[in-house]
Amino acid sequence: MKGTLYGVGVGPGDPELMTLKAVRMIRENEIIAVPGADVKETVAYKIAVQAVPELEEKELLPIYMPMTHDAAVLEKARAQAVETIINYLKQGSSVAFLTIGDVSIYSTYGYLHGRVIGRGYTAKMVAGVPSFCAAAARLGESLTEPKLPVHLIPAAYGGVAESLDLPGTKVLMKSGKTLKQTIDALRACGRTDVRIVQRCGLPGERVFYNLDEWDNPGEYLSIVIVKDG
Repeated sequence: MKGTLYGVGVGPGDPELMTLKAVRMIRENEIIAVPGADVKETVAYKIAVQAVPELEEKELLPIYMPMTHDAAVLEKARAQAVETIINYLKQGSSVAFLTIGDVSIYSTYGYLHGRVIGRGYTAKMVAGVPSFCAAAARLGESLTEPKLPVHLIPAAYGGVAESLDLPGTKVLMKSGKTLKQTIDALRACGRTDVRIVQRCGLPGERVFYNLDEWDNPGEYLSIVIVKDG
């Protein structure tokens, strides 16, 4: 009997935001995969182990997923990750793959799900709390209002200035190492009335209610929210 791959969203940082199902899936599976060379130093592991202490006793499977835009490097890493996971599935062992936030939104797991299914194995997604929803809650503000859309913008790929013409709320995600460029683009457009939540729910969390307060360009885990009106 083949095993099943579960993509498990562990939320943005606060372990209390992990779903009951995420906790159960971690408890029920002995093989826990996490993107990163040193599993116990990854954000996903540090979140999950607070809610599921027995995670320390599981078999931890590091999955190498490089932070790069190089298509060839990414393709090679994803192909290798699929092979590593399938080696367990074909032996009948199920694997829970932990990912921060929600498993369907800019998730590392998303690159593996369809490939595993395409190889004839079963893969399932376990939803988690998205980082931008947690950030809005931390700000104490609704993301949107009736009839106004919410746009998710992968800011590291450019297009920040153009996105400001979209109606409603713009959530700038995935800035990563280009966070300063994202902020510079907002300043150039005269938009200093933005919200920034860094390390939401994690140690070192910081909240900024406009760009005049912001002073931390080096934080990788940053959510920038731009609202009309």
